[in-house]
Amino acid sequence: MDHAADAHRTDLMTITRFVLNEQSKHPDSKGDFSILLNNIVLGCKFVCSAVNKAGLAKLIGLAGDTNVQGEEQKKLDVLSNEVFVKALISSGRTCILVSEEDEEATFVSPPLRGKYCVVFDPLDGSSNIDCGVSIGTIFGIYLVNDLEATIDDALQPGKNMLAAGYCMYGSSCMLVLSTGNGVNGFTLDPSLGEFILTHPDIKIPKTGKIYSVNEGNAKNWDGPTAKYIENCKFPKDGSSPKSLRYVGSMVADVHRTLLYGGIFLYPADRKSPNGKLRVLYEVFPMSFLIEQAGGQAFTGKIRALDLVPKKIHERSPIFLGSYEDVEEIKELYAAAQNQN
Repeated sequence: MDHAADAHRTDLMTITRFVLNEQSKHPDSKGDFSILLNNIVLGCKFVCSAVNKAGLAKLIGLAGDTNVQGEEQKKLDVLSNEVFVKALISSGRTCILVSEEDEEATFVSPPLRGKYCVVFDPLDGSSNIDCGVSIGTIFGIYLVNDLEATIDDALQPGKNMLAAGYCMYGSSCMLVLSTGNGVNGFTLDPSLGEFILTHPDIKIPKTGKIYSVNEGNAKNWDGPTAKYIENCKFPKDGSSPKSLRYVGSMVADVHRTLLYGGIFLYPADRKSPNGKLRVLYEVFPMSFLIEQAGGQAFTGKIRALDLVPKKIHERSPIFLGSYEDVEEIKELYAAAQNQN
C-alpha cells in the first residue's frame, strides 16, 4: 500500500461533500438545510475538542446549578448547550430550539429566523465524563411551515422529522446521520478537521446477541419487560443466552446496538411510570435512526415515532433495536394486554 499517496487523497467523501450531493438531488433546494447541518457539524467539532481536553481545561465537575430535569449541571453541559444554541441561531435557518438544558423553548428573532425547528440534547451522558466513558450530542430537525412559529411546531410526532443524528465523543469522534434516506456514519479525522464517511448505509442486523438495560431497576419492571429479560438470560429453546452490555450513556448504548444488533431498553417502572428518557431529543432521534437502518422502536404501547408529545420535556419508555428482537417484546406486551 502506498501510504504516501494515501496521505494526500482528496477524493474522500467528507460530510460537507455528502450533504451537497444530497442537496443536488433536490433541484429546488436553496441550500438552507445544508447550511443548518453544516452549523450542527461545527458545533460537534467544538464540543469534541472541549471534551478531549476537559480535564486539562478544568471543565470536569459541577457548574453549581441544576437543569430543568432536576439534574446537576456539569460544566461541559453548560458549555455544550451554549455552543449549539449559538451555532444554530447564527446559521440563520432556525426558528425554534428545544434543548434538554433549557426549561423553555428558544424562539429565534428576525433577521436570523429560519424555517427549521431543532431539538437536541447537547451532551448526553455527561455524568460519565469523569471516568472517560463515551458521551454524545443527539439532535433532530423538523420543518416549520408557519410564518409565526409556535410551541406546537416543536410538538410534532417523530415521524415528521426531516433528519436526525448523534455525535459520539469516545475513542474516536463519530457522527451518525440520517436525512430520511438511510443511515451513514462519519468519523472525524483530527489532522484534516473533517468528518469522513467511514460507515456508509448502515443496516442494523435483523437480530442480535446483546441486550442493553439497567438491571438495577429490575424489581420495579412490569411483567412483559421482566419476562423478556428472563428469556434473554434463560432461553426456553436451549440456545445461548444473550450478553448484557450497558454503558449508561444512551449514545454509546444505541451506537453499539445500531452496529452489532440487539436491543436497547429503557422501560417504565414503578419509580418512573412514564419512563425516563425524553421524547423530543432522545427517543425520537434515536428511533428515527434505528428505523432508517431497518430496526424498530416501540414505547410499550405504540410505534415510538407515532407519539405526539404534549410537553417539550415529556418522557417515554423505549425499546429499540433489531427488528426481530423488538418484535419479540412487542408480542409480550400484546399478550399482556389481551389478558387484561
